[in-house]
Amino acid sequence: MPKPANLEQTLDAMKAAQASAMQNTDLTKSFTQPGSATTGLQAYDLEGPSKKFYPVETPLRNSIPRITGGYAIQANWKVITNINVQNQRAGVGEGQRGGKIQHQTDDYFASFRGFGLENDVTFEANYASKNYEDVKALAVAQTLEATMIQEERLILGGNTSLAMGQTPTPVLAAVANGGTLTAATKSIICIALGLQAYLDVVGMNNGGIGQIFDAAFAQVPGQIVRTNADGSTSTFGGGSARKSAAATVTVVNGGSITATVTPVNGAVGYAWYMGPAGSERLITVTAINSVIIKDEPQGGAQLASSIADQDNSTSSYDFDGLLIQALKPNSKAYVKYMPTGTAGVGTKLTSDGAGGVVEINEALYAFYTRYRLSPDVIYVSAQELQDISTLIVGNNGAPLLQLTVDVNDPSSIVAGKVVGSYLNKITNTKVEIKVHPNMPTGTIFFFTRKLPYQLANVANTVQMKMRQDYYQIEWPLRTRKYEYGVYADGVLQHYAPFSMGVITNIARQ
Repeated sequence: MPKPANLEQTLDAMKAAQASAMQNTDLTKSFTQPGSATTGLQAYDLEGPSKKFYPVETPLRNSIPRITGGYAIQANWKVITNINVQNQRAGVGEGQRGGKIQHQTDDYFASFRGFGLENDVTFEANYASKNYEDVKALAVAQTLEATMIQEERLILGGNTSLAMGQTPTPVLAAVANGGTLTAATKSIICIALGLQAYLDVVGMNNGGIGQIFDAAFAQVPGQIVRTNADGSTSTFGGGSARKSAAATVTVVNGGSITATVTPVNGAVGYAWYMGPAGSERLITVTAINSVIIKDEPQGGAQLASSIADQDNSTSSYDFDGLLIQALKPNSKAYVKYMPTGTAGVGTKLTSDGAGGVVEINEALYAFYTRYRLSPDVIYVSAQELQDISTLIVGNNGAPLLQLTVDVNDPSSIVAGKVVGSYLNKITNTKVEIKVHPNMPTGTIFFFTRKLPYQLANVANTVQMKMRQDYYQIEWPLRTRKYEYGVYADGVLQHYAPFSMGVITNIARQ
């Protein structure tokens, strides 16, 4: 084909070639939009970096001071709790000396504990993420976040010294109706749960989303044997008491069962198992010491027999958290277990008829009369906040209800009321009410951040005493993985455990 002499001839030649191709359908080629995101010639519209949808809520860890300089194997301190044990009178006669006072001291110590977690990134994962996200930095950041979440659990409910022992044997009663049970003799076992075990089994949403209790998959932790990143193993209690002896009762078709155990000190919940003797499966977890069992267990639910028959409530790798320090014998903290009441129903908080709660008033009264102090904050679960708000707003039939009208939209109103603080009627001060992400339903925790004693010689009522605060380790390569650890070493020091309080075994409103 002769070479075109100019642009016009070139364009004419291209048009002729295209027309010839259109006449031959076998040679016609075209591009159309692919039918799926991974086929055809197309780009991939991926937004980077990845979105992080998980809660990292650590209010106690964030607010409690961290003090460095710890050394040796434990922190030790002495507390003077009384400067006139015998209440010597101060009056004196002429020329005479006064009576001699005696003081009382208490000794405290708390062993340091190391805590931390690890993560790794394979070489291939690092290659694949280039130009999208720095997965090595992400691995370290998320390991730090996970460690902080676990430290929050330790600060609230770690348990190294309060052994819960064996859960009492359930007291059972058969009910002829109200359920879907099949006629048979049923065996029931109960396991008291400390906070760490309770959080595991009910699936608290902190560090993950969408977690709820599901009896078909929930696992009460007994003795935990953990394989560590270096191949070693660690064995420790998962936070559950020794399971109870089995109790039996015979029911009819369509019947139900009520079961009750004596409250266990240190427990914030109770796991219930039912089935033929030796094959009892997890039914439910309650925040009170009783239950109404209406349905048969699910086939794949956890067997009570799978849990070691021993007290698994403490861990030598924990330090004692705030709840445990308050619940320990001789802590002098305010502790109230709500009465058992009707099995499966329990005992609720009660209105004082004056915009308050009887049980909270009793606690605040005790704090003042015993120690001349008022807590700063009351930590509750989301459910407990709703129940307290309902109780106070309902006010024993004389509702305290406020409706807010928007002046820009007078046709609509904002309804509802939530309690954000509580008036201490003894000291005339406000006590904050806050939801804590790890506070179990059925438990209220009173926390004092600052003591009212002018010469206490204490800068922080509670603090984390650290031998070593957070540090990161990038381990030497041993495989084609980058391995990281985030660690800390310290202990929770509470100089005044008597300034804390717990109301537990609370039934829902």
